Amino acid sequence: MAEADPELSILMPCLNESRTLPVCISKALAFFRDHGINGEVLIADNGSTDDSRSVAEQHGARVIAVAERGYGAALKAGIASARGTYVIMGDADDSYNFADLEPFIIRLRENYDLVMGNRFKGGIQDGAMPFLHKYLGNPVLSAIGRIMYNVKVGDFHCGLRGFNRQKIMALNLTTDGMEFASEMVVKATINHLRITEVPTTLSVDGRDREPHLRTWRDGWRHLRFLLMLSPRWLFLYPGLLLMLAGIAIIAGIETALPLARRLGLGPQTMLYGGAAIILGHLLLGMSLVARTLGSRFGVLKEKPHLEKLWRSFTVERGIALGFCLMILGLYFAFRSLDHWASLNYSAQNLEETIGTVVYAIIFIVTGAQSVALSFYFNVIDFYSKK
Repeated sequence: MAEADPELSILMPCLNESRTLPVCISKALAFFRDHGINGEVLIADNGSTDDSRSVAEQHGARVIAVAERGYGAALKAGIASARGTYVIMGDADDSYNFADLEPFIIRLRENYDLVMGNRFKGGIQDGAMPFLHKYLGNPVLSAIGRIMYNVKVGDFHCGLRGFNRQKIMALNLTTDGMEFASEMVVKATINHLRITEVPTTLSVDGRDREPHLRTWRDGWRHLRFLLMLSPRWLFLYPGLLLMLAGIAIIAGIETALPLARRLGLGPQTMLYGGAAIILGHLLLGMSLVARTLGSRFGVLKEKPHLEKLWRSFTVERGIALGFCLMILGLYFAFRSLDHWASLNYSAQNLEETIGTVVYAIIFIVTGAQSVALSFYFNVIDFYSKK
């Protein structure tokens, strides 16, 4: 194994894998020999309490100690320490065949930046993947990732993948847990890296203990991360849907009252419609905040139309718009009070007055939210210049 400037580093995160490290390292070294590759095997040890480190060194691997715990933390440290132009990472539990990496190195030499393994295309040995992971977790989360980020990756969470080290380092990956796998794909997509996938096989691992992966906890962390880097799906689309639903409810009750009555829609339903509009408005504002923060701090790519909007925006204009909405709301509030006064402050017919009250609440609250969001945008602008 060459000590300087290898073409390929095979990186394995490790936590108490002394049982399977010898076979994994042997297969990786055999791959180098069989294909004439100048490479290294790098073990990122994440606090093993068995003899994993000494076993790895005895079998010809370079070992680094990673104090910060977590799958992502081990891989980040390993990628930073790798000497190869390319890195192929995979679990050290003998579930992946490190002797069969030729499809990965071929694609990397073709200048693909990220080469994903696809276990569903290559084959999953019976018992190699839990039922929930195989038929629910992986397919659902991968489908969500494809829809949200428009990336053609069939297996978002395959642990065997290769990449151009410098290109992945430039993504500034930050997560420490299992969601690191999703972060790499998402940020590579956002930054327009060249991504492809190759079939790979998954075998029953050689561990004599439970895996580190926790189904529900780690599944939620993957989903949370996918949502966090997509303000459109987290805030924008739900906000638009709520606003349109609220407007449709109120318009339906106001313009087709007999039909609304037959459907059982009344004053209470109108209140729900108003609440949907207010919440939708808040989510739309949060989508702009999240999008702006993401682009300002280099996590999300800048959108020209959003930057143009930002340049034309001033806190004064936002406040003015908010106050205009609140004044309109006060107009409806005073109309309601005037109607009540005309009845000598006696009991009112709810169906006759609810519309005016709902309009007053909608415009006053959305106006106040607009003022608050305007100041918040100003805070973002101030701190992002520091």
